[in-house]
Amino acid sequence: MNPSDPPSSGTAIAAALSAREPADDQALARARAFAEPLLTASQLDTGENTLAHADAMVGILALMGGSPEMQAAAYLVYACQYLQRPQEIIAKAFGDSYAHVAVETHKLLQLQRQARLKAAQVRLERELAQQQSGFVANAAKAQPSELDASQTENVRKMLLAFSRDLRVVMLRLASRLQTLRYHAAARKLPERALAQESLHIFAPLANRLGIWQIKWEMEDLSFRFLEPDTYKQIARLLDEKRVERESHVEQVRLDLEAALQAQGIQASVQGRPKHIYSIVKKMRGKSLDFDQVFDIRALRVVVPAVDDCYAVLAWVHSHFSPVSEEFDDYIAKPKPNGYQSLHTVVRDAQGRAFEIQIRTQAMHDHAEHGVAAHWAYKEAGSKGYAGVSASSDYDAKIAVLRQLLAWQSDLSGEASQLFDDCIYVLTPQAAIVELPQGATPLDFAYTVHTTLGHRCRGARVDGAMVTLNTPLRSGQTVEVVAAKEGGPSRDWLNPELGYLVSHRAKSKVRAWFNALAAEDNAARGRDAIERLLQREGKTALRHEELAAGLGFETPQALFESVGKEETSLRAVEQQLKPQELVPEPDEVVIRKARGAEKSSSGGVLVVGVDSLLTQLARCCKPAPPDEIRGFVTRGKGVSIHRSDCPDFGHLVRRHPDRVLDVQWSGAKGKGAESAVYPVDVAVEAQDRQGLLRDISDAFSREKINVIGVQTQSVRGVAWMTFTVEVTDSMRVARVMSAVSDVPGVQRVWRR
Repeated sequence: MNPSDPPSSGTAIAAALSAREPADDQALARARAFAEPLLTASQLDTGENTLAHADAMVGILALMGGSPEMQAAAYLVYACQYLQRPQEIIAKAFGDSYAHVAVETHKLLQLQRQARLKAAQVRLERELAQQQSGFVANAAKAQPSELDASQTENVRKMLLAFSRDLRVVMLRLASRLQTLRYHAAARKLPERALAQESLHIFAPLANRLGIWQIKWEMEDLSFRFLEPDTYKQIARLLDEKRVERESHVEQVRLDLEAALQAQGIQASVQGRPKHIYSIVKKMRGKSLDFDQVFDIRALRVVVPAVDDCYAVLAWVHSHFSPVSEEFDDYIAKPKPNGYQSLHTVVRDAQGRAFEIQIRTQAMHDHAEHGVAAHWAYKEAGSKGYAGVSASSDYDAKIAVLRQLLAWQSDLSGEASQLFDDCIYVLTPQAAIVELPQGATPLDFAYTVHTTLGHRCRGARVDGAMVTLNTPLRSGQTVEVVAAKEGGPSRDWLNPELGYLVSHRAKSKVRAWFNALAAEDNAARGRDAIERLLQREGKTALRHEELAAGLGFETPQALFESVGKEETSLRAVEQQLKPQELVPEPDEVVIRKARGAEKSSSGGVLVVGVDSLLTQLARCCKPAPPDEIRGFVTRGKGVSIHRSDCPDFGHLVRRHPDRVLDVQWSGAKGKGAESAVYPVDVAVEAQDRQGLLRDISDAFSREKINVIGVQTQSVRGVAWMTFTVEVTDSMRVARVMSAVSDVPGVQRVWRR
C-alpha cells in the first residue's frame, strides 16, 4: 500500500483494533499501585514530585480524550528508570502494548532532555566565546544556520516519527503541559529553552492534532514565562474594564439565546475565553492597539446542525452591524488542521464590537478535544479526511493519525508505515537532522555540510565508534570524525557496500570526482600542448590566443578538452601552422581511387562528384549509419568525419569552403557484407582487480572483436579506450549498454 493513500474503512480499523491488548478495566488503578512505591519519593529535574506529576497527567489525558489504557501508561513511563529490564517487567505485568508505549515514551523523554541540555551548553559556550571576543552586543543579531532554521519543524516531526505510536506524543503533550502548570503554581521560572520549546514546538504540535484546549493553555503559560512584562500588561488591560465588558457580553448572550429560541433554533450561547497569547499575536501581526482587537468581547454559539449555523449567522447580521472584512467561513473552507466554524465581528447600537463564533456540537467537540467522531475513512479522498483539506503530505499524515486516535487503536500496520521514509538523528550540538530511512553516518555528514562529508573518516553513534556504512535509527546522536584535509573514497559510490543512501550525498561525491577528473584532464592536456609547442618552436605563443583560435573561451577549457581527447593534438598542430592559401576548386589535385567503382559502391559517396579518393578520419572513426561530412585535403582526397567530430569543427572554422556533402553508399558490392569499421569506445571506471577482464567479457558476449586496448589508472580511476570492429555503429550502442552494467563502470562513451 502506498503510504500517501488513505486506508479503507473496514480493513484499517479492523487491523488496528486487532492489534490491541485485551481490555483491562482496572489497568489505571493497577498501574498507579505498581508505580507508587517507585515514584513517591522521586523528583523530576523541575523539582516536582514524580507521582504528583503522573497523577496530573492522567487528568490532562482524560481531558484530551485518552483511554484508560493511555492514562495508565503515564505511571509506567516514569517507572521505567527504576526498573532494570523495563520492557520485560512491564510486558509481564501489563502486556506488550503497555511496555512498548512506556519504554518508547521514556526513551523520547530522555532524548528531548538530552537535546535541551546540549543546546543549553552550546548556547553557553557561544555566549562565553562572544564575551571573550567582544561581540556580545551583536550576539542576538547572529544569523541562524541552515540546521537551526529547520530545527523547530524537525523536532515536531520527530515527536511523531520517533516511536511510530501516537500515544507517545499524547503522553509527551500531557507531561509538558503539567510541567508548565507546575511552574505557574509554584511561581518558579522554568528554563528559557523549555518555555521556548513549549511555545514553538509542543503548542503547534497540539494545534496540528486539533487539541486546541492544550494548545491555548500551553501558549499562554509559555508566553507568560518568556515575556512576563507583556503578559502582565495585557492581563491588566483585560481586567481594567472587566465588569463593564462582562455585563455587556452577558446581556448580549441572554438576548441572543432568547431570540434564537424564538426562531426555533436550539442553541447554547456562551462567553468565549480570552487567550492572552492569541491577543498579542493579533496585535503584533496586524499592528493593532489593544482597543482594536475585536475578540476581547466574544461569544460562541453551539447548534445541532450546519444549517442552523447559517440561520444563526443570518439573524446576527440582520440585528447587528457586521464588519465585512472580519468574516470567515471555516465551515465551507476548513483550516488545514480540520478546524470548522463561522467567525463574524459585529457592532451593537453603541458601536461596540464583539466577535461571534458559530459551530455545531461536533465541530465544537473537535475544536476542544481534537477528536471528531464524524470523521470516517470512507469520506477521505484527494482533499483529505471528512472534507478537511491537507496543505501538505505531512498534514495528510497527521489527519490519518488523528483518525486512528479517535478509534483508540494502536498505531500498527498501515499507520506505522506513515513515517517509514525518514529518520531523525541528533548532532552533538543537539540539532535534529532529517535523513532517509536506512541512512548512514556518511549520509549524515553530507547533510550537515558538504566539506564535512568529504573529510569524514569515522563516526561515533551514541558515543560508540561505528563503521561509516552502519544504518542509523531515529533518536541517535551522531558525531563525525573528520580529517583536516582529503576527499571521498570511490568505494562510497559502490551500492553493494552501502555507504550512501541519500541521492543528494551521492551527487556531492560524484561532483567531487568529476571536478578531480577535470583537474587531471586539464593537467594532461596542458602537458601535451606545452610539449607540442616546444616541438614546434612556438613556446612564445600565448595560451589565450591558442584557445581563442580553436574556439575555446579559456585555456583551461582547451587543456581539459585535449586531456579528455575530445580535441586532438593534430587540430592544435594545424592551428599553429600559418594559414595556407586555399586553392580554387579547379586547382585542387584529387586522385581517383584504385578500384574507384568498387570503393565508392561499398563505402562513401561524395554528393555531385564521382570516383573521388575517400578515407575515414582516424580522429572520430565514423561507421554507418553515423551522420558524416567530407573535408577536402591537399593531395589525400576527401577525409570523412562524423558531423559531431571536434576536429572537423576546427577544420570547418578554418576552411569552410573545403566541406563537402557525403553519404554512406546504400548499395552493396561484392564482399560488402563483410565490411567492418574500427570504432573507439572509452570507459571510465573505478579501478579494481579483474576490471579489464570483465569489460572484455562484455565485448565477447556481444560478439564484438576488440583489436586494440589502451588503459591508464589515475588516483584509483581507470581510463580505458577499446578499439573494436563493427559492421555498423548501432552495434556500438548495444555493446556500450552491456559495458555500463559491469560493476565499477561509471561512464561509457564513444570517442
